Amino acid sequence: MQKTIYKALHKLLFKHIDNSGLILFRVVFGFLIALEGFGAIATGWVKKTLIEPQFTFNFIGFEFLQPLEGNGMYFYFMCLGILGVGVMLGYKYRLSMFCFAVMWSGVYLMQKSSYNNHYYLMLLLSWGMVFLPANKWFSIDAKQQPSTASRSMPRWVLYALILQVWIVYTYGAIAKIYPAWLDATVTGLLMSGKKEYWLIGSFLQQQWVHYAIAYVGIFFDALIIPLLLYKRTRFIAFCLSIVFHIFNALVFQIGIFPFMSLSFAFFFFSSKTLQRRFFPKKEHYDLAEIKVPPYSKVIGGVLCLYFIIQIALPVRHLGIKDDVLWTEEGHRLSWRMMLRSKTGYTTIYTLDKKTKEKSKYNIKGMLTKKQQRTVGTKPDVIWQLAQRIKQIQARKGIDVAVFADTKVSVNGGPYARLINDTVDLGKQKWTPFKHHSWILPAPKNYAALPEKN
Repeated sequence: MQKTIYKALHKLLFKHIDNSGLILFRVVFGFLIALEGFGAIATGWVKKTLIEPQFTFNFIGFEFLQPLEGNGMYFYFMCLGILGVGVMLGYKYRLSMFCFAVMWSGVYLMQKSSYNNHYYLMLLLSWGMVFLPANKWFSIDAKQQPSTASRSMPRWVLYALILQVWIVYTYGAIAKIYPAWLDATVTGLLMSGKKEYWLIGSFLQQQWVHYAIAYVGIFFDALIIPLLLYKRTRFIAFCLSIVFHIFNALVFQIGIFPFMSLSFAFFFFSSKTLQRRFFPKKEHYDLAEIKVPPYSKVIGGVLCLYFIIQIALPVRHLGIKDDVLWTEEGHRLSWRMMLRSKTGYTTIYTLDKKTKEKSKYNIKGMLTKKQQRTVGTKPDVIWQLAQRIKQIQARKGIDVAVFADTKVSVNGGPYARLINDTVDLGKQKWTPFKHHSWILPAPKNYAALPEKN
């Protein structure tokens, strides 16, 4: 019985298939991450996010990661761009991909002011691509070392990539199913900032457009992968993907993500079609050999563990008290994409424990405007700011308690207090996967209430 199961698993995972889709994805992915590296410099993202701030709000536990001084981050992102070109060309592929993954991990973990799920997806894909045989064809590596060239790859590679994308879209759809999204409140607020867009600005303000965006977003995320997997609907699904992602690129201006999403189509179309259209000189692989490597159990174990984590992380908020939309506990790494409009403001007070003098702390002098917006709504960032202020005062020989007066509005609702302003945040500990009692409970129906004048 055990041998039969292993034989079936080996056939499922280690049967070799044509690798044209993976090769094409490597080329496009390399081009896009190179564009991300160079583009971050050209658009001013590096300057605004990493150079202008006095410090960055890193992921908690990675306090040692801070931007390089001076113009160091410009050179850092130039290296990212060059490594992307190396990936695209398949030149010293594994080294190029590994170095990019390490450096992008550094960028991702050293700042949260510009957090988005697209950067997280790029992180996962970068590390995944390190271990995939994406340079076995149409690469400088294969040309320089013909003995390493191959027209095939194990089938688990295709399954892993499709499952990763499926998880992203599925959780993106589930997260949208809440009142303020379903009644188009969120999309209306998101579109209100697009009034000045040339040609389409006024069109985006129409209510029916808001409803269309809301419901197309849910159904697209929920159904696009099944539609791409089914041969009869694949071409229509791909055409819908083009329209959907080009719309997102134009309206939301979210960088390379729409084009990276379109490149996932390489994993769904017939490898014979891809080979014939893009690699006419490459003989299509159809030998269907089953090649079980000696470390097959390691591969299976790592894949199982990885996907268990990927499926569990987005729902961890269900085990944390109160609503993630309010507390933000469990929001990151969960594919909760463009779900709400959230504004707020925070005033910090310090109390000199010796003199008992309480005073307002000037945070505007130490934060950029972008960081101030983040501090206005994110409890973990507010906590980090409190810790930094306590350290700054301690270096001056002053022991202080730090309090935060934070009020937040979600989806245009009334402002409500987010943080208990009587709690000394300087004394609190941050614990992942656990609710922090100094974050006040969410007001009733806070995410769907219109703002009252």
